[in-house]
Amino acid sequence: MVEAQMKELDWNDAITLASPYAYALGVTLSPDGKPNIIGLGWWSFCSWDPPMLTIAVAPPRHSHDCLEHLGEFTLCFPAEDQAEGAWLCGKMSGRDVDKFEETGFEAVPSKEVKPPLISGCTVAFECRVVNSVEAGDHTIYIADVLAQHATPGKEHHIYTVHYRKMLSLGSDGYANFEL
Repeated sequence: MVEAQMKELDWNDAITLASPYAYALGVTLSPDGKPNIIGLGWWSFCSWDPPMLTIAVAPPRHSHDCLEHLGEFTLCFPAEDQAEGAWLCGKMSGRDVDKFEETGFEAVPSKEVKPPLISGCTVAFECRVVNSVEAGDHTIYIADVLAQHATPGKEHHIYTVHYRKMLSLGSDGYANFEL
């Protein structure tokens, strides 16, 4: 058997080839208490016990300012029927637009943190930042997971292919659409 030779790729080609990544929506609150949604492809679980996760947000983003102000967020995984609104949340700034109004998403009160959840998401986590680390052009926020929620019957998550397109995969592993 002949093994294929590895070849070096540029960063963008490598990110695309490593795709898809689960796409999530982070909900924060601005200093004046206005909810803001950011599209996130850079998140990860980082501890099982206690449950913790991380998100990466660039300092110029409005959500970065919100996280620095409050230190709480919800991480909501949009369902297949929320794909268009989810995509919009990654393409416009909350400084200029009320993303809940623009997308038609419904805010639902959280149990443990001030930022709301997004109704209808497949799964959502309530998080409180415990640490942050500067990492190149992003800040990595490390957070305790205080509560988790799900919408029964919604199992198809949205995935991004290097922020160029979106697709839906169910827990069965099959893609249902591309946006």
